[in-house]
Order: sequence, then C-alpha cells, then structure tokens
Amino acid sequence: MKLPDSARFATVCIHAGQVPDPSTGAIITPIYQTSTYVQDGLGQHKGFEYGRTQNPTRMALEANVAAIEHGTAGFAFASGMAAIDTVLTRLQSGDHVVVSDNTYGGTYRLFERVRRKFGLDFTYVDTSDLDAIAPAFTVQTKYLFVESPTNPMLAITDLAAVSDIAHRHGVRVVVDNTFASPYVQRPLDLGADLVLHSTTKFLNGHSDSVGGVIIAKHDDDVEWLRFVQNAAGAIMGPMDAWLVLRGTKTLPVRMERTNDNTMRIAHYLAAHPRVTRTIYPGLASHPHHALAARQMKGFGGLISFDVGSLERSREVLGRFRLMALAESLGGVETLISHPAMMTHASVPPDRRAALGITEGLLRISVGIEDVQDLIDDLAQALG
Repeated sequence: MKLPDSARFATVCIHAGQVPDPSTGAIITPIYQTSTYVQDGLGQHKGFEYGRTQNPTRMALEANVAAIEHGTAGFAFASGMAAIDTVLTRLQSGDHVVVSDNTYGGTYRLFERVRRKFGLDFTYVDTSDLDAIAPAFTVQTKYLFVESPTNPMLAITDLAAVSDIAHRHGVRVVVDNTFASPYVQRPLDLGADLVLHSTTKFLNGHSDSVGGVIIAKHDDDVEWLRFVQNAAGAIMGPMDAWLVLRGTKTLPVRMERTNDNTMRIAHYLAAHPRVTRTIYPGLASHPHHALAARQMKGFGGLISFDVGSLERSREVLGRFRLMALAESLGGVETLISHPAMMTHASVPPDRRAALGITEGLLRISVGIEDVQDLIDDLAQALG
C-alpha cells in the first residue's frame, strides 16, 4: 500500500511503512521472532540474512516513524539512551557538542561519565536563550543537542531559530523530541538534522516496551546510522517494534486527550493555594508560552509543580490513589515523579539547584483517564 503524498498525520501514523502480510493477508505487521533466514542458495536470499541486520517488524516501525517525522529513514534501538549514544558515534575524539542545560539526567550521565572519557567535550547552555548559543560554539563544535520541552523544567527552544544559527556555523542540530512527540512538533520540518525519541514514552504509549529511534534526513547520516546499527548491534527486538507500531496507530487520539487533560490540570494547579509554582507551556504565565503556541500543536502531557519542600513532597506523594509514583512518562496512565530523587538524581545537586529542580518539585505525566478523576486525586493529595 502506497500512501498518497497528501496523506495527513493520523493516516500516516496508521498506515506508513506497513503492508498486509504477503503470505496471509494479515493487516497487522506480524512479529517476525527469528534470528536468521533460510537462503535459497549461496548468495541467494529474499533480502534478509540475519536478525541483527534486518527484521521485517523493526523495518516496518522504522519506515513508519520516519514518515511520521518527515525524515528520510529511521533506525530503532534497544533504548532511547542507545539511540543517543549512536548519534554520538558520528563524532571523533576532540569534537565538541553544545547541549541544552536542562537535559535529561540519563543524557547528562552518558555525556559526562562515559563519552567524555573518549575525548568528546560538552558545553551546557540555555538553548531557549538565542543569544547564548553562538558564543558557546568552537571550531570543534559538531552538534547542537536540544531538548524541547526540557525535562522537567519544560523550557521551550525556538527550533527554527537555533537551527539557522547552528547551520551558519556548520553545526548540525539534534533534537530529542521525546517530551513533545511528533504529534506536538516535528523538528525536521523546523530545520533540525536529526531527531530522536525514547519510544518507551509517547510513541509506545502503553508502558510495556523500552526502545529508542533516530530519524535522519541527510544521506550521509542515513548511511552511517545504518552501518552502526548493524555493527554495534543495539537493535530493537521484534516484539518491542510491534508494540511501538501498535502505539503509533493511536498516537493522534491519545495526544488529543492528553493535551486536553493536561491543560485542565495545569489551570487547577496554578490556582491551588498549596502549590508555589506551576510550570506548563500552555499557561500564559510560562515565559515561552507564545513560542510554544506558535511552534507546537498543543502543549504536551507534562506538568511540573512545586509543593515547597522535600518533606511536603513525601507527604503529597504518599497520598495519591490514582496517580502512580513511577519514573517514565507518555503512557495512557498518569504517573507522578520526584525529579530530584528520580529522573535527575545523577545530576549534581548544585546543577539541579541552578536549573530550578528543587526538592519540592514534582512532575506529572498526564494520561487519558477521566480528567475529573485526576483532579479529584490531586485535590485529596494536596489537601
């Protein structure tokens, strides 16, 4: 099945990269749970030789997500961190990367405790401040690595503007689009060169798979990523690929509900007397609200809010009945977490403090439950 060029987002999510199974006509891509493929003769095969190199289920997902993100090709990996690490293999010892300062704690850990040992250099700047970017570049800078929205402070970077700045300096732009999802924004359309996701989150949407994906638009990146995916072998397995394919089919309807629920909860928290600060790009009080309204389709499913102290955080978190205390995000169920002790525990305390990640800060990943039930749960937990 070839989709028309005019196919819209929801149609692409459901159909791109997938054809009925040729042997049975099954409309859903099968789980090809195999490590190898029988060959017809020496040097004669059906395009498949070994499971690490090719798998039809994984390839269907890669084509699907590449189409969703308007990229040339996609590459699926065993985790979001494996995807980020693979992007860094384009670099050599001595190369430099400018990174959003409020990057995910696992990304910071990989950059500082692993990749710095191999000669890469990293500088962290507030990429929402356009004036801070060019001064951070050196002659060795190869990447501008951006998260938008950031985790957990939900800062928004003007992706078109920073792409223009980076390209004028010969720097490629990598965007971690996990927090937004391609329903909310598509960085390649805004000038980025590579986009990546933890598929564990909104793309999968059901909290039952771990994975990552990179989508490239330049042929040299495509060629290198295909080589490294096979050479290093940190591939996504066929079962996980099938689960994410199931997830992308419902991405539009899930994100519509998530956007609506999150906006209502953000307004509730912003008016609550026991909440000292509510951070959500959809609120007019957010410093990047106007940019988010222009760059994004809806404002996403994450809210951060401050209850004042670690003691108060423990008290509130212990009272929830519906929201689950857990890491991760982007599932159909609502999760709540404590960034300072969970997702960003690997970030040094002084950096956390500088970024505003206080011990009273909580982060909600809003699901698709009835929103009044979620608000009722917040009311009793906070009250």
